Amino acid sequence: MRILLTIIFILVCIALTVIVLAQEGKDAGLGSIGGLSESYWGKNKSRSMEGNLERITKFLAIGFIVITIILNLNF
Repeated sequence: MRILLTIIFILVCIALTVIVLAQEGKDAGLGSIGGLSESYWGKNKSRSMEGNLERITKFLAIGFIVITIILNLNF
């Protein structure tokens, strides 16, 4: 069981690293001056690819924490 959890943990770590590196930065840049952040893409961010990457990141981070706690238990 511990070996299986370790393999899943490694896969989650790799996936989390790739997903975080694939995301864009949070800075709005000069587009926020002209109001471009309130465009169609700014309002519908949850439906975009960036919104999906953020959602996946949250689930992978929760999985990372849970698996870490389980692997550190002495059973």
